[in-house]
Order: sequence, then structure tokens, then C-alpha cells
Amino acid sequence: MIRIKKTHRLAIGLFLGLVAPTALQCHHKPVQEEDITARTLTDSISAIVSDYPGEIGVAVIINSTDTVTVNNQAKYPMMSVFKVHQALAVCNDFDRRGLSLDSVMTIERGSLDPGTWSPMLKEHQEATISLTVKDLLRYTLIQSDNNASNLMFKSLVGVAQTDNFIATLIPRSGFQIAYTEEDMSADHDKAYANRTSPLSAASLMNRLFTDSLVSCEKQRFIMSTLRECATGKDRIAAPLLGEDGVVIAHKTGSGYTNEDGVLAAHNDVAYISLPDNGRHYTLAVFVKDFKGNEAQAAKAIARISATAYALLSKSPRQT
Repeated sequence: MIRIKKTHRLAIGLFLGLVAPTALQCHHKPVQEEDITARTLTDSISAIVSDYPGEIGVAVIINSTDTVTVNNQAKYPMMSVFKVHQALAVCNDFDRRGLSLDSVMTIERGSLDPGTWSPMLKEHQEATISLTVKDLLRYTLIQSDNNASNLMFKSLVGVAQTDNFIATLIPRSGFQIAYTEEDMSADHDKAYANRTSPLSAASLMNRLFTDSLVSCEKQRFIMSTLRECATGKDRIAAPLLGEDGVVIAHKTGSGYTNEDGVLAAHNDVAYISLPDNGRHYTLAVFVKDFKGNEAQAAKAIARISATAYALLSKSPRQT
């Protein structure tokens, strides 16, 4: 399903210093030009998606105003993309309780899973590990650490509470968070229950960078940490890394490959600021049940990213 629509501006409730000044500008670009850009982007993305053996869903939010979607059903496994949702829920809970992210947690190494993806576990060999909540969030958002995520779900904000809070920020129909990384590791099919539509994920990321969702200090922390994301540089970031002045903040999610060689998921959601024309855009790409390897799925995401950038970076400056 392909859909183009104009939306009301999402950047309501902006607070001082949270976004670049360009995000505060009014928009007077001719509707005809906007429609042509959206239509061209939709056609180009649809052509790319048709080249690959799997389901690929895409959403683009252009300058918080225009929305383009391709295959926008709420059925894509989020995988570690949900760590953005988790970070917001933790920060909201700490705001509500008047707690600092510098609060220290004591972790027994023996309680952690040595078999899951966990840079934290590799970097801390001590029997008793002491880390701040901010440290744990950095591990989840920058390196997608599963032990850090599981620990915060168990000890800080649970799955149901996270799911309920995010439903206050974006429509309930577009997503669901039902299981932890530990749950999905034990039963890979449970990954399909942690689902999203591309537009749902893009909307949350866009609001994170253009609206006030949690306290300013904590939201700034999440934003700056996502700019340091070290995973999936062969996905949305790939065609942008050499471009002067382009700033990308993103979160990836990677799924399991089953015995038939089908990759359950390969995802990336990014907020991208352009340097010269007063534009920013949010891009979400979710790959589901891909009959190929991770490198091939990443190439599909990178192609979509390159196409979006080529079109949107050439749009005239808004006044």
C-alpha cells in the first residue's frame, strides 16, 4: 500500500534549544512543489522495495509536515528499535519520581546473560558491576546492549508500563511492545508481537527531536546519544556519512535468521538534519521476512536512504 498525505505540523510544543533554529521556521513552499517531491519519492521508494525478496515498509516525515509511506502496516517486528521507546519510558518515570539518570545501579554479573549481545558485559569483568542509569541507556541506544535493556525492564520500568506510556505519545493502533529481549531470545516468534508500522516509529522519532516529551535535560540526553549510535552504519547512515553538515541520529533493530535462511527483521529509524536548506526529515525502514542475508537487507535500506537524501537535499530553502 502506498500513501501520500499532508499532515498538520507535528512540531508543536517546541521548547527552547531542543532543535535547530531551522525547525522553527514557517513554511510557505508551494503546494505543487511539495506534491511533486512526495510523489517522486513515493514512486522511487516503491521501485526499490519491489526489487527485494521480503516485505519492506517505509515512512518519511518531511520537515514535520509532509508524510510519505509505502507498505505502512503495523506488523513489522521492531527488534531493538524499541530501545528508543524504552529510553523515553524510563526518562518519563524518573521525571515523575524526581530521580536523576545519574542514579547508580548495582548489578551482579552472574544475573546477566553471557550468550546475548552485550558490549556492557564484555567491558565490565567485575563480579559486581556499578553503573548509572545513564550508562545503561547509553549501552542500549549506542550499542544496542540486550543485557542493559533486560535489566531496565526488570528493575526500572516494565514492558506494560513502557507500552502504556508510548501510547500517550503516538497512536495505539500503530505499535505494540509485549516482550523483552530476553523473552525474544527464548522464543524468536515473540519478536513479531513487538510490532510497529513504519509511520508509528517515524512519528515517535520525529516527536523526540521536535516536541517536548520528557524533561528537557533527559530528552537532550536521548537525542545526543542517538547521534552516537554505533550500529548499522551500512543502513540509513551509509549514503550520508560523507556528506558535509548532515547530522544523523538513529536506532537500528536486527532480527533472527531462521532455519530456512529467512531474516525476520532488519530495521533503521533516523532523524536527519540537512545543513543548507532549512530541512530535516525522519526516515523509517523496516524489513520483514527477508529471503537473503543482513548485508543484502542493509543495502536495500541504504538505497532507500540515498534516494530520500538525493531528493530532499535538493529541495529549495524554505522561507
